[in-house]
Amino acid sequence: MTSPQQPQPQQPQPERGPDDAAQAQQMPPAPPMPPTAPPQHRGAPPQAGGQGQPDQPAPAREAGTMMLQAQQAPEQQPGQEQGTMMLQAQPMPQAQPQPAADAPQVQPLAAHGPGKDAGTMMLQAQQAPPPQNAYAGGGAPHQAPQAPQQGQPQQGHPQQQPGANWQGGHAGYVSPIPVRRTHLGHALASEWTKIRSVRSTLWTLGVFVLLVIGVDLLVTLALSDPNRMVDPKLGFAFLGVLLGTLCIIPLGVLVISSEYGTGMIRTTMTACPSRARVLTAKAIVFFGLAFVITTVTTTLVALLTSGMLYGPDPTTEQWLRGTVGAGLYVSMLGLLAMAVGSLLRHSAGAISAMLGVVLLPMLLAVFMAGSESLRKVSEALINYSVPNALATLYDNPFFESGPEGWTPLWVLTGVTAVVLGGAFAAQQQRDV
Repeated sequence: MTSPQQPQPQQPQPERGPDDAAQAQQMPPAPPMPPTAPPQHRGAPPQAGGQGQPDQPAPAREAGTMMLQAQQAPEQQPGQEQGTMMLQAQPMPQAQPQPAADAPQVQPLAAHGPGKDAGTMMLQAQQAPPPQNAYAGGGAPHQAPQAPQQGQPQQGHPQQQPGANWQGGHAGYVSPIPVRRTHLGHALASEWTKIRSVRSTLWTLGVFVLLVIGVDLLVTLALSDPNRMVDPKLGFAFLGVLLGTLCIIPLGVLVISSEYGTGMIRTTMTACPSRARVLTAKAIVFFGLAFVITTVTTTLVALLTSGMLYGPDPTTEQWLRGTVGAGLYVSMLGLLAMAVGSLLRHSAGAISAMLGVVLLPMLLAVFMAGSESLRKVSEALINYSVPNALATLYDNPFFESGPEGWTPLWVLTGVTAVVLGGAFAAQQQRDV
């Protein structure tokens, strides 16, 4: 391989024998080729409009030589990226006549045949212009790339503009997929997909419906005597709803604690870095699902109880508290369980804590009932316990001195708001 400036001297050829001379006579000579344009010397300014340096004769070159030439492109061509290597084939100069008949003939490295031209292979490297805003140690920091002016055509690849070099401070790959700003609706869709695609949701809610309807049906059959007047008619329907809370509470805990147990919370927080948005979406989706299922179930229970028992018909307020009120109370209890699961981040611990909230006040009140000094404490524990709150919604409280009407729902809502606020604060402070 030779350079375009220094021709390679001819090497002395070994003496030929009779066979070699015969083979040389049989090989056809290379066809003459048109002259080529003189190569551009490095450092010479580009010629424009016929002005500049006159053309210089090209140095003598051998036929079929490989030439490696680096040229600096004055302007980026469309469809080319910076720093690309170009392989060009240039035609050979016309073969020079041999000085003598007995001189050794130099055969060109050309491909002969139909459709092929003899010529040299020339490897050119186009040098890209240096980045304008490149950071060169100790200099100015990177600057944002300037947007192209209006009306100026953009060159290069449609998805990667010229100069798209992250090391030089320019923009990198531009995805053709449109980018949309995420919002709460995306988080709600994600949480709805997760809560409906796991088996625990189906099994838990299925057992909840069976418990509520089954227990209420058994109690209604036991009280359905024509000689017995039940007032209020919906007073004993809270028993099935109370047992159903043992299914809603674990489901509320598993909505968030299961992701901490499996490590999926990292993927969730990566897809949605706003932790408040994630917790809000979980609360809305779970509360809405629990409220719909509970309200539909309690409505069926109220219809069965009202139709099978004998007594005065329930009022409109009793219907609302026995259906919508019970649905809100159970859903709020499940939301409280979800907040506790977010704080503890452990399924077994959060479920145990919530079962203690439901059952422990009643158990403590039973042990305190035999003491006169603790009687008032015992009554307070019973009045504000979960079983008594559900019984109050159905107009069947344990004590007449306790809260009435919708008061138990407002008390539970205040407690849930405080614990849920603590869960939001913990999400912002702690890592996953």
